[in-house]
Amino acid sequence: MTRARVAVVISGEGSNMAALLYASCLPGSPFEVVLVASNNPDAPGLTLAQGEGVATWSLSHKGLSREAFDEALHQAIASARPDAVALAGYMRLLTPGFVQRWRGRLLNIHPSLLPRYRGLDTHQRALEAGDAEGGCSVHLVTEEVDAGEVLGQIAVAIQSDDTPESLAARVRLAEHQLYPATLAAYVSRHQDAGWIEARVDEIARELPEVSRKTSHGAPGWAVGTEKTAKLFAIIADRHHGEEAIGLLVKASGADEMNGLIEADPGLYYWPKYYGASGWLGLKLNRPDTDWTQVRDWLERSWQAAAPPRLTKLMRAAEEF
Repeated sequence: MTRARVAVVISGEGSNMAALLYASCLPGSPFEVVLVASNNPDAPGLTLAQGEGVATWSLSHKGLSREAFDEALHQAIASARPDAVALAGYMRLLTPGFVQRWRGRLLNIHPSLLPRYRGLDTHQRALEAGDAEGGCSVHLVTEEVDAGEVLGQIAVAIQSDDTPESLAARVRLAEHQLYPATLAAYVSRHQDAGWIEARVDEIARELPEVSRKTSHGAPGWAVGTEKTAKLFAIIADRHHGEEAIGLLVKASGADEMNGLIEADPGLYYWPKYYGASGWLGLKLNRPDTDWTQVRDWLERSWQAAAPPRLTKLMRAAEEF
């Protein structure tokens, strides 16, 4: 199994970084920590990472503009070729440009049950509100602070005598459990047939008159009325011993299929049983799947199966 490469960014002690690092040492871990970066050259977490043989990078942000520092941080991270970047106690706001470059691959852990208490002083705010529980969340990073999609949470009960410090200590223990598990699930989601099916379903349903339909037990999508609906896409989950979780779409014929497979065998394949019927396989259980390309193939396959009344309407809409 090829493990996902993860860069971790810290500002201080790096206890969450340590949790990620040691979790990556467990048998079967789907990720490895390839870089620990910091805006604080004296961060204790750097020493820990160096002692475990992990590459480190540091640069003080003092005297640098936010844009200049984030450009240096980006270059350092990019040189490590990570599949994901995990913020772990990084105490600076990131510039929109940095976030955009790593969109969809940038994760953070926050000490509250988001969307509650974005920003700072989360434990104090939870206590003042009389909440029964605090907790932590792992989320994708967007330009808006602590507003990205929540990937996982753990709730921590608030005790009657809690202070912000005592609550923070227990929440930190929960963070050390949550972050490695959530990161592992996120970087390996491309091997999850259920996640792939849901992603394809989201795209396919943007097209007109699409419904779900199975093919020999495999999940698929059809276009047209209930009585005349024709399949235009099928998920083949490691079908007949194949390694691929594939999206099967309609190609123009054997010549096109053979040409595509020969040109890019890492993406295209001839699916057993289905290939003879003109179905082309796209391997989707890859970390670098181009979902724009998947969208294009779904639309093309939809057009091949859709009744003329629908394709005429689509062409008219595009011209308009």
